Amino acid sequence: MTLSSAQPSARDRGDSAATTRWEKWTYWPLTGLALLWIFVYTAQVIGDVRGTWQGVTSAFMLALQLVFAVDYVVRLVWSRRKGTWFRHHLLDLGVVFVPILRPVRLLSALTRLTSFTRTAGSSVRAQLVIYGLGSMLLLVWQVSLVVLQAERHTPGANILTFGDAVWWAFCTVTTVGYGDYAPVTVVGRIAAVVLMAGGVVLVGLIVATISSWASDRVSRTHALRRASVAESGGDDPATPTG
Repeated sequence: MTLSSAQPSARDRGDSAATTRWEKWTYWPLTGLALLWIFVYTAQVIGDVRGTWQGVTSAFMLALQLVFAVDYVVRLVWSRRKGTWFRHHLLDLGVVFVPILRPVRLLSALTRLTSFTRTAGSSVRAQLVIYGLGSMLLLVWQVSLVVLQAERHTPGANILTFGDAVWWAFCTVTTVGYGDYAPVTVVGRIAAVVLMAGGVVLVGLIVATISSWASDRVSRTHALRRASVAESGGDDPATPTG
């Protein structure tokens, strides 16, 4: 069974012909807007934008989120079975509130490389690693910005620059936790909890996937060796003779 056959079809996801056409037309424009949202938010936080420019950037990001909301509502209204469509498009609902989630879909392009699709098992593992690493990097970036924005002007805080925030985020997501930096605000600590929970899941997923890949490679190597020995009529040197 291939990966494509294991995935639900458009009909099974509740999509109609209209929603499929709409998504095809809007996929890349909306992904570009999501990347623009990330750029504007990053510039707003790192640049510590204040006054008029803060209002302009905030209004711009809100307008982009309204675009994502309209896209979601249009596809929901045009869907074949709304309950089924809703269950299969929870990520799209998340994009309405957190646009940084949308670029995760760009990671699917990397899984189409020939070297990742030799077998169904290796294809699934490759996709898990790519999505896991990509999601972790996006999570670190987003949380770093949120924490920096919340902590920067708080008395007693020690996360004062973007470099501090990124260092703290990587130490947290990998469960290292040096303790040299720590959030002191409520928003910062909530973001830390999200990062720790996401880090445990994503790091565990990546480690398990790599372990599975290594085990599969070792098994295939032993199988090829045994087959080669059987064809030559000799004894397998890796097998003890007693």
